[in-house]
Amino acid sequence: KSGSNPGSLNVYVKVNNGPLGSPIWNVSGPATDTWNEAQMAISTFWPNFYQVIFEVVTSGQHGYLAIDNVDVKGHPCDKTPHFVRLQNVDVNAGQFATFQCTANGKTTSSDRLWLQGIHGRDAPLKEIKVYNARRFVASFNVVNTTKKDAGNYRCVIHTEGGVGVSNYAELIVKEPPVPIAPPQLSSVGATYLWIQLNANSINGDGPITQREVEYRTTSGSWYDIQPVDSTSYKIGHLDPDTEYEISVLLTRPGEGGTGSPGPALKTRTKCADPMHGPRKLEVVEIKSRQITIHWEPFGYNVTRCHRYNLTVLYRYQVGGQEQVREEVWWDTENAHPQHTITRLSPYTNVSVKLVLMNPEGRKESQELVVQTDEDVPSAVPL
Repeated sequence: KSGSNPGSLNVYVKVNNGPLGSPIWNVSGPATDTWNEAQMAISTFWPNFYQVIFEVVTSGQHGYLAIDNVDVKGHPCDKTPHFVRLQNVDVNAGQFATFQCTANGKTTSSDRLWLQGIHGRDAPLKEIKVYNARRFVASFNVVNTTKKDAGNYRCVIHTEGGVGVSNYAELIVKEPPVPIAPPQLSSVGATYLWIQLNANSINGDGPITQREVEYRTTSGSWYDIQPVDSTSYKIGHLDPDTEYEISVLLTRPGEGGTGSPGPALKTRTKCADPMHGPRKLEVVEIKSRQITIHWEPFGYNVTRCHRYNLTVLYRYQVGGQEQVREEVWWDTENAHPQHTITRLSPYTNVSVKLVLMNPEGRKESQELVVQTDEDVPSAVPL
């Protein structure tokens, strides 16, 4: 090389007529009147074939760039390490891909090591472990991998004596599987849901090593995940008359192999038979023509359904004939429930009970017998 900054010399190693990739070695700068020697330790493996390509990029200034005595040796270089075979790495998207570059030879703190991607993405050195004077292992991480990071990578080391380059190894990035369709509903009960996973069609990569069902209430933050070993599954111990979202999770081999939940099936359990009828029915006021009753308040844990009604049933005798009446009580949110029965006859026995009903059943309270008061005589006309 002679002249004043005539340009730069790049060296490429091309494998099996593949892409040219990035240079593994280059030299540039002010010209000298001496030859520079560099060793290139190229790891070759049968049946691949390799090409060493020299490229000159001129600067536009006068000068000379020359190459002389390109010798191909059948033994290892003594001024730069040789890499052993670099292995392929298979990871799931979003994970770190770790390449272990093992080399025979010495390394010093002034050496530069990096992982070179064929499409231009490089990875810096993570750590280096020296096992003895003739072997070391350098580790590199390709972080937060995506499908775009997939491809061929190789190890490169620059030393004072030259450059060492490994074979290309493939980074295989797999997408965790996600079902395309939601699960299908087979049957519904008050406390269970039978579903078909419906997870044969997926986005992403297999093989599928684990299936799980994730289900949650549509209101609130409660959720659960259960492993599944068949194509159908019974989700039990659910709350009656409650809406759930159900999704399927699929997992492939490797860390980070669980995909996002698939599309959700939204469905509701049936109502269940009420736990019991209203309790502690008692009279709070008695008049000649009306009575007021009170009972213990109850909620969903008793009704086991959000759709229910409460009916006041009462009967009494008028002129030797039994009269049966019913009134629906609508004030279901009242924390102090009571109801007044009017238009009764004075000094009459009235039998009262409450009936709690939902779409799945009914429960009655105990019957209460009450006698209305005597009527107050009207004023005697003068």
